[in-house]
Amino acid sequence: MLVDSHCHLDFLKGDLDNILNKAKASGVEYILSVCTNLKNFPKILEIAKSYNNVFTTVGLHPGEQVEIEPTIDELVKLADDSKVVAFGETGLDYHYDFILPQKQLERFRIHIYAANKINKPLIVHNREASEDTIQALQDYGADKVGGVMHCFSGTSKVAQQAIEMNFYISFSGVVTFKNANKLREIAKLVPLDKMLLETDAPYLTPDPHRGKPNQPAYVTYVAKCIAEIKNISYDTVCKQTTENFFRLFL
Repeated sequence: MLVDSHCHLDFLKGDLDNILNKAKASGVEYILSVCTNLKNFPKILEIAKSYNNVFTTVGLHPGEQVEIEPTIDELVKLADDSKVVAFGETGLDYHYDFILPQKQLERFRIHIYAANKINKPLIVHNREASEDTIQALQDYGADKVGGVMHCFSGTSKVAQQAIEMNFYISFSGVVTFKNANKLREIAKLVPLDKMLLETDAPYLTPDPHRGKPNQPAYVTYVAKCIAEIKNISYDTVCKQTTENFFRLFL
């Protein structure tokens, strides 16, 4: 049994029943469909409520432009549902300059405080902002709820700092790319009991399907890659990462 711990079912094109049936046929039993825009949240929650094996989150991606920022209480109210298992994705993204770093940091702080208020974990997006991301997690008490560093792309030092704050390290299809040798070295070092697997579908499609839309069924390729990197069985990777998912979110 496998889990896709991070995808965006609301962004996928095609028949959702068919997509989820393909995932199940591949051994992917549970899926976390992650929120990036609060305008989409009702749709995302409706999808989660329609399938027993799908869960969701509430959050505003650091790159999303909005006229009014959500408050702590607004996020908490939206998260008050058994299908909502985390806050996010939230964090910092310095790759683009759509939103000033200080504004991103304030949004990040609001999500961390909301998570602490009702004791639900965080899904953290970090792109080219590792130092500030770790500092914010430390400053705002994110270790109280923990969470996951989604689609990890940092250094081994960043991974260790996150693990010390009760965070899991999640690997996506990027780890299968031919030019991802550094990331594979980090995956080798991260303990399996602190690891999650994801697709980030419809993005970051793993080899051998790179160039096509990603889907939850393809998390199997990530699991196989991790098994090869760590020289352990595929079943061991599936079992442990599934246990990790349940420990963190459910």
